[in-house]
Amino acid sequence: MNTEILLTGLAFGEGPRWRDGYLWFSDFYRHGIFRVDENGTEELVLEVPTQPSGLGWLPNGNLVFVSMLDRCLKQMDPTGEVSAHADLSHIAGGPCNDMVVGADGTAYVGNFGFEQGEDFAQATLAIVDADGTTRSGPDGLDFPNGTVINPEGNRLVIAESYGRRLLSFDIERDGSLTGRQLFADLGERVPDGICLDVEGGIWVGDPANHSVFRVVDGGEITHHIDLELNCYACALGGEDRRTLYLVTAPTSGRGGAADRREGRIERIRVETPGTGSP
Repeated sequence: MNTEILLTGLAFGEGPRWRDGYLWFSDFYRHGIFRVDENGTEELVLEVPTQPSGLGWLPNGNLVFVSMLDRCLKQMDPTGEVSAHADLSHIAGGPCNDMVVGADGTAYVGNFGFEQGEDFAQATLAIVDADGTTRSGPDGLDFPNGTVINPEGNRLVIAESYGRRLLSFDIERDGSLTGRQLFADLGERVPDGICLDVEGGIWVGDPANHSVFRVVDGGEITHHIDLELNCYACALGGEDRRTLYLVTAPTSGRGGAADRREGRIERIRVETPGTGSP
């Protein structure tokens, strides 16, 4: 299976989301949120000097995004005005990273758990209500990363990059997470960004093995696509949500990625459409 290159010139892309006919994404080292249409035309949506990552939308239509280096969420209204949404510095042990936002506006935000250059430490997931109220979620996570919510809004699955597994949680009516369970032990695969399809399968970017794969509850790998570059994130989009978009790059490191600008958005058609959030 061969992918098509839609866009080149990224430094390091993250957080791809399909919305309103565009693939939206962050670029760490170009310090901006961008969107690209299906013809490959890119548009800068917002400059974010503090390094953007996960993206989502509130019920009022405002874009909400992770500001990594100052460990917070910010939001942008339709006029382009940016305001603070939530301070996560009391929860995040390191830079904030990926995020999923549910239909009710509740955001679940991961973080590294440690500063780059420090010893590894487990992380606590942050839960942010639509009004910006924050609370701590599940702890003891090994570098929580890509996250999805099913269309019913009652189940969340999160990738633990250092744990090399996917975990699932029940979403309670108040937005809290309970019932931690193993969704898939991935062995030597390293999960990063993920997306969900209507059959409950999850596509997983695996930067350590230059690939993207699909896994179902219990750990069976149903599809595997080898890639030239590392795959850090993925999203199902297009009008029918059967286009799998892949965010790829040679490296995630600040020096190499920022200077080389060799990141890409790639895409490939798949059989099963996407669903849920993001």
